[in-house]
Amino acid sequence: MKIKTITGSLLSASLMVTSFPVILPAVASGNNNEMRDISTMELVQDMGIGINLGNTFESSGDWIAQWGDGTPNSYETAWGSPTVTKELIQGYADAGFGVVRVPVAWSNMMANDGSYKINPDYMSRVQQVVDWILDEDMYVILNLHWDGGWLEKLPEDHDNVMAKYSAIWEQVSAEFSMYGDHLMFEAQNEELGWGTLWNQWSGSTDGKAESYGYVNEVNQTFVNIVRNSGGNNPERHLLISGYNTDIKLTCDPLFKMPDDPAGRMALSVHYYTPAGFAILEEDADWGKASSTWGTEAEIAELERNMDSLKNTFTEKGIPVIIGEYGCPKKNKEPESVRKFITSVCEASVSRNGICPVLWDITDLHYDRTSFKMTDEELGKQLLEIRDKYFKKDTPDTISGDVNKDGKFTVADAVMLGSWILQRPDAELADWESGDISTDGIIDIFDLCLMRKMLLKV
Repeated sequence: MKIKTITGSLLSASLMVTSFPVILPAVASGNNNEMRDISTMELVQDMGIGINLGNTFESSGDWIAQWGDGTPNSYETAWGSPTVTKELIQGYADAGFGVVRVPVAWSNMMANDGSYKINPDYMSRVQQVVDWILDEDMYVILNLHWDGGWLEKLPEDHDNVMAKYSAIWEQVSAEFSMYGDHLMFEAQNEELGWGTLWNQWSGSTDGKAESYGYVNEVNQTFVNIVRNSGGNNPERHLLISGYNTDIKLTCDPLFKMPDDPAGRMALSVHYYTPAGFAILEEDADWGKASSTWGTEAEIAELERNMDSLKNTFTEKGIPVIIGEYGCPKKNKEPESVRKFITSVCEASVSRNGICPVLWDITDLHYDRTSFKMTDEELGKQLLEIRDKYFKKDTPDTISGDVNKDGKFTVADAVMLGSWILQRPDAELADWESGDISTDGIIDIFDLCLMRKMLLKV
């Protein structure tokens, strides 16, 4: 739900880039090139609640190249997703989501000759879906997701891994450089943190500082690349990946937000706690699955984690995006699934500056063929949370400047008259307070209704 509506200037149609290095960046359609004078905290609050387009553009595996037809669609659909359509994206907006996170495995169709050139058809397909999201007035979070585990080799093959990482972001930044601030880049997914250097469960701090050092280096490299890539990127709002996107590990003093000349950054963490409910569908050698969630202790744990984010980041002016949260439904009590998802959502948005983005894969929580939430009750509850914490757009009724042209003229009077004629059944539901339209404020609409009612007397 948008807190405000800001209209941008009309720009030219998209230009497609088909080579690397990039010569001409793509241009977003419609009003999607605007960069507003707002803080990242304001932007994150404007997002409302979000959803992931999961198991789609991040689908990866050597078998896809072997058995697929070599097109972007063979990767897009490899893990079970139907081909993404404009109608599917419209369904996200209709369901009330304000931001869509698009995980991407950029090396799926990438040259192996050391140039790390991303296939232009793959880039164009991602761009098309990004445009569809932006056309629905939603935000996009575009990331570099897990794509084979090559980033895990950074400690032993530092230069080559960083060269590949840098090449990916140089191309993506250049391709989307002219897009407006409804597009946010995310440095990485969950892979920043190296168990080969430091085992968090060992009780030892050996290798801990080195592992955190690499996390901070990768994030700083990301910021440097984007800020130096031209177009709107020097002012683009960026999402910085936490240590394995784990809340406790990211709140550690060794984790550092990058230096950013624009000062436009948010933090990315994930929420799958407790793992027995939020991750496991059945018992594993490392944990026992749980079918229910919602005890006092579990709710208290959620509140502690959210308070930790608030105290460490948002109260210091650094907004937070829960880039993934959720749970499977197999072997889970349906009411517990609803309670977990809605509880994490509300615990996030009730603390200013934290935006929750539901992890979803094909037909888990959103049906990609009917374009609706699979659990209508869950969808209803999420909307109620959204509406509880985010204001709806309303005309500038206090000043009477309904068409927002900076002055009160006969044009506004005509619009007001039209509005009144569409409300012939208006009742004096709140006559004593003056809020006849029952929209929560006393404004010129109420005065018009008063006049109409009095003329009937």
